[in-house]
Order: sequence, then C-alpha cells, then structure tokens
Amino acid sequence: MAKKKSKPIVAVVGRPNVGKSTLFNALAGENISIVKDTPGITRDRIYADVTWLDKTFTLIDTGGIEPDSKDVILSQMRRQAEIAMETADVILFLVDVKQGLVDADSKVADMLRRSRKPVVLVVNKVDSFEKYMSDVYEFYNLGIGDPHPISAANRMGLGDMLEVVAEYFPKEQGEEEEDERTRVAIVGKPNVGKSSLINRLLGEERLIVSDIAGTTRDAVDTEIAYGGKEYVFIDTAGLRRKNKVKEDLEHYMIIRTVSAVERADVVVMVIDAVEGVTEQDAKIAGIAHDRGKAVIIVVNKWDAVEKDDKTIYRFTEKVRNTLSFMPYAEILFVSALTGQRLPKLFETIDMVSENHAMRVSTGVLNEIMAEAVAMQQPPSDKGKRLRLYYITQAAVKPPTFVIFVNDKELMHFSYTRYIENQIRETFGFRGTPLRFIIRERNEKEQSIK
Repeated sequence: MAKKKSKPIVAVVGRPNVGKSTLFNALAGENISIVKDTPGITRDRIYADVTWLDKTFTLIDTGGIEPDSKDVILSQMRRQAEIAMETADVILFLVDVKQGLVDADSKVADMLRRSRKPVVLVVNKVDSFEKYMSDVYEFYNLGIGDPHPISAANRMGLGDMLEVVAEYFPKEQGEEEEDERTRVAIVGKPNVGKSSLINRLLGEERLIVSDIAGTTRDAVDTEIAYGGKEYVFIDTAGLRRKNKVKEDLEHYMIIRTVSAVERADVVVMVIDAVEGVTEQDAKIAGIAHDRGKAVIIVVNKWDAVEKDDKTIYRFTEKVRNTLSFMPYAEILFVSALTGQRLPKLFETIDMVSENHAMRVSTGVLNEIMAEAVAMQQPPSDKGKRLRLYYITQAAVKPPTFVIFVNDKELMHFSYTRYIENQIRETFGFRGTPLRFIIRERNEKEQSIK
C-alpha cells in the first residue's frame, strides 16, 4: 500500500496590508487569522488545512509582527521570505494592485528568485479585471513569472490561482513510497533540549548513518539506526540565531513545528522538567494532535529535578491536565545529559508507530460496538433513540473509523468518546489519536449490511 504522503506546504509572503489574512481566511473558509489594520498584532492561528477539489495542503501565513517603519518592513519581509523558503513547497507572493509595485516587493522578489523554490506571484485587490489589468501587467517587472490577478475579499480568481499553485505540488508517486523508515519529529519550545537529545542518541550509540540535508539550513534530518532498524529524526532546533522579539520567535517556531510535524509519523514532544509543562507546550502539542500524529511526550532534564516517591505521579498529572486533549499520548521521563531511559525512547517510538498504523477487522469492531451498546444505552432525544448500525475502519495514520447511525444529531460527543474507550480497552492504541466519522443511514437501508 502506498504510504500516506504528507500534505504540501504553501507559504504566503507579502508586505503588511496587501491582504494576506483576507486571502488566508478566504481559502481556509473561516476567520482564522485576525484581520485588523493595526500592524503588530500577533495571530494565534497561523496555519490551516485547505481542501480544494481533490487537493489538500497546509497554508502558512508567515506574517508575524508587522512593524510600521519602512526599513523595518523590508527586513520583516526578508524574514518572511526566509521562513517561506525554508519550510514551504510552494511560495505564494502576494502584492497589492492599488499600492502598485514598490521597492520592498522587488527586493523580496530577488530573494525568492534565488531560492529556486516555486513562486506564484498573486496580485490582490483586483476588484474589476477590466479596470485593473494594465496595472497587473506592471508586476511582470519583478521577473518571477506571470502575475495572477485575484480579489481575496470578493473571492474572485482564487480557483485559477490554486490551479497554478497545485501544479507545483509533489507528484503522487515518488521515492517516499519505498521509504519505510519511521520519521520522527522532535518538537518543543527553544532550550528544552531537543538538539542535545538527538546528539545524545547519536553520540551515545555512535550509530549515525549519514546526515541528509534537511529542508532548512539550520535543521538537519538525521538518520539513526538502532536495534537493526533505521529512523529519520526531523529536528526543529536552531531557532535562536535570528530572533530578537519573543512573539516573532513563537510565530517562527510554530511554523517550523507545523512543517516538521507534517513530514513525520511520530512526534516527540520535548518538555523541560525543571520548567514544568506550560501553555506554550500545549500550543505545540496541539499541532501534532490536529494533524492526527502518534505522540510521545518526553520530559527531559529529569536528572535535575529533586524527587520523592510521588514526583513522577504529580508531574504526570500536570502534563495530563495541561494536555487534556491528548490523553492517549505516551509519557517518558528522560535525561539527554545522562542518557537515562533513552533506549526506552526507541521501544516507545516503535510501539506508537505500530498503533498509528493498526487495522482492526470490521467483524471485531462490530462485536465491540454491540457489546458497548448493550452495556450503555445510546442517548435519546424527544422520544427518538440513537441507533448504531455498523462500524468499519476507513483509514490508518491515524486509525479512522466510520459509524453508521440513524441520526447524527443524537450521536453526542460523549457517546463517541465512550465507543472510543471501548475500542481502546480492547486494542490499546497507545500513543495515537483515533478519529471517528459519523454517517447517517436511513432505516430502510440499514438491513443492507
């Protein structure tokens, strides 16, 4: 079976107020970015999954902080371009027909041209093609190909633009399908010990096969062989170099995390034992959860914590509370400094990776469901009771199940969670999220099983 490929990443680069957020929201179909005219507001959601026709991709808004002085804008755009060149498969360069071609656009175009990454030049705010087409042609002067006119606010020209973007997506068949190695993304805040963890795995075992150049200048995919198996570790370290501003750092880190997680099967989320689990950790963990990846929470620097017989229990409880949306995640307490419990990491990676790709037969699933329904009656509303007809597994990575019912409205979140718990009780599925899709089937159809 072909390996499920990671989604292509499309990054949006452009000056303040050219309409990046409006385009982002138009494509993502909801107001994810906060659209305000004040430069300098940080956005909470800076990435979204977009589905167009049969294509799905991850859209990244490289915006970050948007200062108002001219020279700072240029340096800010250079940063955006750098982030885009490091992380994206396709760069969407957005300019504004009403402001026309400005110096900063030309300078960024030079950088993008040198990056050898595919760039799609998009001219926004073209509310009338007749009126503005001659102004659109001016952008040919940037020398990065045809300008594509759109109006993000009026949702005009988006289909044509996406067609061009999609041409650059990696083709379905490729070498990745033969690559059976488990891909592991090491993620976490700066300074939690991500690099020292990888170095320890390498230095301790002396098992490095080779370094393959990663997608970024300051992150490298590292091949490690352990116990007769090969793993590819994707590191998101190396962020400290060029960050002056805290929010900027966070924005950059989240973008880098999204692109690393996208390419991984298993996500190792590193937390600093001394600092404890924080809200920022929850934000990073949320990226892995949203993308349905297998997750291991590694509490590093455990050697530096004063312990009694309840320390592990108390820390585990804190992690579970802060990351309450991923009760399935495995937790390991390690020390990159001393090497404590690191061999256990490989065992755990193998286990969660197997669970992430596990298939359960339809017969067994329906037995579990029938038993669950007998033990706890499905909810009813205004005299109508929920009926569960049939369950089957539709996909792996993560394991995804489809349940056919008589009325979707009656299938409360809590009852889905109950069915999930029954399945987990039988099969464990430790370390991986499970997804459920509820489909309606009317009474007449239900006998066709």
